[in-house]
Amino acid sequence: MFNWNDLNSFLTLSRCLKLKLASKRLKVESTTIARRISRLENKLNTNLFNKSPKGYLLTEKGLELIRYAEKIENEIFGINDNFSKSNPTISGKVRLSVGEGLGVEIISKHLNSFYSKYPEIEIELLADTKSRSLSNRETDILISLSRPTKGRLLAWKLCNYFVKLYGSKKYGKDIEKISDIKDLSNHNFVSYVDELIEFPQLNYLKEINKNLNVVFSSNSLRSQLHAIQSGVGLGLLHSFIADNEKNLVSVLHELINIKREYWIVIHENLYNLQRIKAVAGFITKILRKRIL
Repeated sequence: MFNWNDLNSFLTLSRCLKLKLASKRLKVESTTIARRISRLENKLNTNLFNKSPKGYLLTEKGLELIRYAEKIENEIFGINDNFSKSNPTISGKVRLSVGEGLGVEIISKHLNSFYSKYPEIEIELLADTKSRSLSNRETDILISLSRPTKGRLLAWKLCNYFVKLYGSKKYGKDIEKISDIKDLSNHNFVSYVDELIEFPQLNYLKEINKNLNVVFSSNSLRSQLHAIQSGVGLGLLHSFIADNEKNLVSVLHELINIKREYWIVIHENLYNLQRIKAVAGFITKILRKRIL
């Protein structure tokens, strides 16, 4: 008979790679996790991990066990979802990873309507441009800029959005005289920090001109927005954000209109959980209604 704590420790360590990280996630001592893994290996009479400078890496047998352990994990999640409370209220925590602009400007502003229907669900919103793994349970739901091409993942397209060039009325370099993309070489720009861009779809400026004069860069879209509003330079912004700012004007709107996509991605092991479906349905509804 297998102990779920042993399997859970095995799954967590396979995702975290480090005992300390697994310990923090499970809120137990590292020695406890090591003891559980050892007990599991003794029962199976095989080694599940190879220890390396990168951490605990799965052996071939460990990779085989992952498939069975994740099925058990999914069933346990389902039991908790349906029987953890005596009433049918959907509850639990859902971690959602999304870009800052979408998270701050759209999702956060519609949370009241969500909580009026699902008051016992706790959403953890990670709103930034950092890549997070669904397979390693770093997040439950991911809003991506493209459809995943591998992995046991379910995905559907939410909507298109557009990125356009904007400048502030405070920007004093005669925006109205800009009539062609070649004119942009005489202007200052605000953008993302190149080496911190984890998604190629965010390299907006390179689609216009690789030699633009960037004077301010930030991994925060809100910081970029404020810099553009204050007149630091021109910048590419989501139209669903910038079009609502009265002090911003669109520049070369007929020439610069970059189309991007939002996709919702969920690991297949989590999709049938009611709390996941509730959050996914909420996001799908508001994005298709708000942005399309």
